[in-house]
Amino acid sequence: MEIDVRLTRTIKAAAALAALTLAAACGSSDAGGGSGLHPPNLKAPSKLGKSEGEVNLIAWAGYVEDGSDDPAVDWVGDFEQQTGCQVNSKVAASSDEMVKLMKTGQYDAVSASGDASLRLIASGDAAPVNTALVPNYKDIYGDLKSQAWNSVDGKAYGIPHGRGANLLMYNTDKVTPAPTSWSAVFDDAATYKGHVTAYDSPIYIADAALYLKATRPELRIKDPYALDQKQFDAAVALLKKQNADIGEYWSDYLKEVSSFKSGDSVVGTTWQVIANLTADEGARVKAFVPKEGSTGWSDTWMISARAKHPNCAYKWLNWIVSPKVNAEVAEYFGEAPANAKACGETSDKTFCDTYHAADTAYWKKIAFWNTPIEQCLDGRTDVRCVPYAKWVRAWTEIKG
Repeated sequence: MEIDVRLTRTIKAAAALAALTLAAACGSSDAGGGSGLHPPNLKAPSKLGKSEGEVNLIAWAGYVEDGSDDPAVDWVGDFEQQTGCQVNSKVAASSDEMVKLMKTGQYDAVSASGDASLRLIASGDAAPVNTALVPNYKDIYGDLKSQAWNSVDGKAYGIPHGRGANLLMYNTDKVTPAPTSWSAVFDDAATYKGHVTAYDSPIYIADAALYLKATRPELRIKDPYALDQKQFDAAVALLKKQNADIGEYWSDYLKEVSSFKSGDSVVGTTWQVIANLTADEGARVKAFVPKEGSTGWSDTWMISARAKHPNCAYKWLNWIVSPKVNAEVAEYFGEAPANAKACGETSDKTFCDTYHAADTAYWKKIAFWNTPIEQCLDGRTDVRCVPYAKWVRAWTEIKG
């Protein structure tokens, strides 16, 4: 695909990806997560009834496309025709906005990222999901099921949609020797002073924690999103030190493409879709998961506990993770699909290899976003962990 077409198709999705600057941090990948959460005892339906004729969705830009932005990009029309459920969707600019909108009770389902998902579960705004009522769930990759950001005590609260990793990208002409570690943007950042870039979000504190987990074992960090005060202070101190070498913090991924192309940035955190676009633009870059591993994100379609159209909502959850549709969304948005059969439906037959869709070993190196809460997600009960609200305040201090 030519780069101008690719950019046109991803401009709208860029708004969603940029909006993740308000997202909370990643969590451990241990199954049946949500340690420390005590959500209300809500029940999932045992069977579906008659369709209500419509469904109200909250989504990241690029997730609910009906052809109005690009006639060639439409997976809503067929859904409406086949189910009789009219789709009404609202694009959210942040995870915080998703949580706020879900609390109104006016929406039936949401494509929540890891930070929003646990908040919605804990508050009782999201209901458990009966996965038996979502036939396509059986084909979801096993390592996306019953995870810390979409389940509590083995109870599913949503249907996995897609995932991605936060990678280290570098200019192969300017950064030598080739880096293997996140030290390139932390301990060794001064080497590229003024040309280091970092993700502009409180969640980036977790990236520092992940690095410290490997390089400062005395801190005993198990989960980069379960940080006691001492661990949190160490991560914040590392980021304050890094700040002196940062050229810019990014949230708009098209801006990062431009920055690497111009040479203003030569090393920093990125996403696979950004790396692809940057290389297509002629910049000499490589992106990879460093030896310490990486943070990452996994989005989940969740149903409101007060859904007025639960039957149509369940039909949407099954539709959006059906092989063909899941493939279309993944290619349009720039993420690995959740449905294993989607890889047989992508227009680019190398897409799933590029995005490591079926590479279980790859995803084991990724610590997916989760919500930092006082009840430590790593299972500790003798200390309190720093909640996300304090991550937000700390990020302001880090950036000065």
